[in-house]
Order: sequence, then structure tokens, then C-alpha cells
Amino acid sequence: MSFYSGKIAIITGAASGIGYALSRELGRRGAAVVMADRNVDLLFTSSAALTGEGFRVNAAQLDVTDPAAVKKLVDDTVAAHGRLDYLFNNAGIVIVGEARDFSLEDWYTVINTNLYGVVHGVAAAYPLMVKQGFGHIVNTASVAGLVPATGQVPYTASKYAVVGLSNALRIEGADYGVKVSVVCPGLIDTPILKTSRMINMDRAKLAKMMPGRMAPDTCAGEILRNVEKNKATIVVTGLAKTYWLIQRISPGLMRWIWRGVTRKVRKTRIET
Repeated sequence: MSFYSGKIAIITGAASGIGYALSRELGRRGAAVVMADRNVDLLFTSSAALTGEGFRVNAAQLDVTDPAAVKKLVDDTVAAHGRLDYLFNNAGIVIVGEARDFSLEDWYTVINTNLYGVVHGVAAAYPLMVKQGFGHIVNTASVAGLVPATGQVPYTASKYAVVGLSNALRIEGADYGVKVSVVCPGLIDTPILKTSRMINMDRAKLAKMMPGRMAPDTCAGEILRNVEKNKATIVVTGLAKTYWLIQRISPGLMRWIWRGVTRKVRKTRIET
């Protein structure tokens, strides 16, 4: 029997990318999955595909920036199944560009989804899991939450916050039987790289600078193996692990590396 067999999981940002891959892998392992996403058309297409494979999935339209909607989804899931074993706070967005070009609205857009989307999930599910005496919250951050990644500063800020939130909540939850993990992927071959808004940046030139992206299914498998082990920080891809190691050994060297990356990225800038 799979470790996840019969477990109840909610996954946000589940219509594509890592969220979809997690939904499929959990379904394959026998879990009942609630797939949540704000892109309703893609969501129902994706959930129908997994249902067609024989997996136990349900689709729920959800905007994670709406705290009442997030709480309702969690409450409805518990009402239907009697418990919640896993919450994967996976929804996220990125806007690519230099900090000098970001408006306040751009900052709020990224932080409201990436940070407050996680906060809303935690606020809805964590007290319930404490009451249950069990549960596991898995927050998707990024390697940009561990190292000073440039060219996406609001995204980096939001992901650093998710890492800090997850580490602190893990400590608080331990005595209540609630587990918390944070996922920090490197480059994964997801639609976010193709559909993200670019501010004064050449998408095609940037794409050429990001080779060797990991397949989402491979990423999902690695995440679930480490969630099963209750690992605190799950870093995915070899480059991300290397960056994290350098950051811990020599933050100054990591800043030097990213200064070089920044200069290369600036060469793709489109002057307006």
C-alpha cells in the first residue's frame, strides 16, 4: 500500500505545472485530491484528464487571494471527507523585470498571491489540523526563497517570506502533531516560464539562458518522497541544491554569482 493511499489532499495552483503533477502523482498513489485553481477552464480540463485515468480527483475554482474562499474550500473538504491530511499551498506567480521598473501594483500582485495565498491556506487549515492532531502543510516557495535571486525581486521577497513562515510554523506545529514542509524548486519546465508577465525583458532571450529544466512529474515525485520523510526543506534540482549550499557556506560568493547573472539578464532588456 502506498503511504498516500486513502489520504485527503488539497492542492492549489493545480491546473498545470507542479500542481498538476502533484495531483497526478498523489492520485496514482491512491489519495483523494481536491484540485484548486483560478483558471477554471484549464482546471476542469486537467481534472477531467486525471479522472479519465481513474484517479480520485475533484475540481474547485479558487482564487487564493480570497481568504473566505480558501476557508470555505478547506471547510467543505473536511465536511465531505471528515478530515484533511495534506494542504499543498502551491499557487504562485512571477513578474520578471528589474526592480526599478515595478509599480506598487506589481509588488502587491505578486505578494498577494505568493505570500498571502499561503497565509490564507495556513489560516484556514492549520487550526483545523491542530484540532485533529495531525496533518501536513506543504508550502511551495522557490530556490529564490533561499538565495538572492534578481530580476524578480517581488517574487524573491515573497518566497523568502514563505520559507520563514514555514520554518517557524513547523516548530510551533510539532507538539500538536502538525507537520510543515517548504518546497524550493529550481528551474522546472512549467507554463509559468512561458506565460509570466515580462517588464522590458525579451522572453525568448531569457528562455535561452535557462536550459536544463526539470520535468514537473520528476519534481512532483521528489517532493512526495521527501514529504513522506517529513523533510523540513525540500530543494529540487541539482543547480538549486548547489546554490543553497554556496549560500550557506559563503553568502558573499552567492551575491557575486548573482551579480554576474544580473549583468547577463540586463543584456536581454528591451529599452522603451
